[in-house]
Amino acid sequence: MLRAATTEGLVGFDAEGRVVAALADRWVVTDDGENYIFRLRDGNWPDGRPITADTAAVLLRRTLAGLRGSALGADLAAITEVRVMAGRVIEIDLAAPMPDLLALLAQPELGLVYNGRGSGPMTAKGAARQVTLDLLPPERRGLPIDPDFASRTRKLSITLADASHAVARFNDGFVDAVLGGTVDSLPLAGAGGLTRGNVQLDPVMGLYGLRFETDEGFLGDPANREALAMAIDRETLLGAFNIGGWAATSRLVSPQVQGDLGTIGERWQSLNFAQRRAAAAARVAIWKNGGHALAVLRVATPGGTGSQRVLDRLRSDWGAIGIGIHPVSANAPAEIRLVDRVATYASASWFLNQLGCEVVKIVCSPAGDARVAEARRTRDPQQRAALLAEAEAEITATNSFIPIARPLRWSLVRNSVTGFAPNPLGWHPLPPLATLPK
Repeated sequence: MLRAATTEGLVGFDAEGRVVAALADRWVVTDDGENYIFRLRDGNWPDGRPITADTAAVLLRRTLAGLRGSALGADLAAITEVRVMAGRVIEIDLAAPMPDLLALLAQPELGLVYNGRGSGPMTAKGAARQVTLDLLPPERRGLPIDPDFASRTRKLSITLADASHAVARFNDGFVDAVLGGTVDSLPLAGAGGLTRGNVQLDPVMGLYGLRFETDEGFLGDPANREALAMAIDRETLLGAFNIGGWAATSRLVSPQVQGDLGTIGERWQSLNFAQRRAAAAARVAIWKNGGHALAVLRVATPGGTGSQRVLDRLRSDWGAIGIGIHPVSANAPAEIRLVDRVATYASASWFLNQLGCEVVKIVCSPAGDARVAEARRTRDPQQRAALLAEAEAEITATNSFIPIARPLRWSLVRNSVTGFAPNPLGWHPLPPLATLPK
């Protein structure tokens, strides 16, 4: 959030998650969707030198190169060239149409750093866990002078705190908003007799589930990994949180993504939970009867109250089929890791890139990656959707990830706060919070 506020890319997000101008004040897309042309705004880099297409193109190429090997780098892999067209005009060329390019360019990782500093709308003072931010006057950003600027802006004091401390500070009236809540801290959101209006849930999609980090021993067989997925009572797990509308899923890709063909549905629909558990227990028994020892599986989670509820469910469900677990901290070595990640754009490719071999490296599907790469080069939307469905089927068959539900993102916000809006990105930029309404 601090990077996005102080280091702009070509575009950014507003409070509602819509793409807005940043370093580029306008842009056009060619009819075939394969070329995006951006005109940069007037203004200077932090050292006073003018913002030009030459410098912006160099910085963007460097930023894209630094993202290679990451899921975001895979999302941006259709970019073939960044070209300078004129003094303040750059063009991004694509191998095939990429409707979500603007949303990707608005990610904070795409902020352009010039000589170690960003050219964002805010300046930051402080360090470590306490930062104060101020909006820059519009004339400092190449925009017309606003005579009412001083009366329409306010400082933001940002404190990085653990969830329980943040909620306590909110309850005691010391802070106006708590941002960045996840499933791990969700049980804290209702603490202290908060009114319903204070808790804001974002309508996000993404991955919330368990990723396998080894293909050795019992977990070396995809059928055994599937047994663990079958044995989880997802409905009971989610019921422990009592969040209306939060639905369980066994599918990697959200059915709400653009262009979903509906050819892939939830898994094991012909089996009820008792039958799924029995089938899973049978696979564990086959492994044990083959003379194999079953080590207790380490499960890495953030360790908060929400994670504890997940662990309690896993301990019960996997214990019922003969598998034990040992909880470890989020960054510790583990056989299984809890993943909680919000989709940055509504396409199947985002979900599949998160589980690509270049990113997860150990338990993955080269065949699925090949289908995703083919879809990336395909110009026909229907053919692209079909290839992504094939990729989903391939990656699902590896059982490299156990989906549980969509992620949850929550905030605590007082009614007096302006510039905040729930949105599908779960992303709440800071500049709107510093701007008072007219």
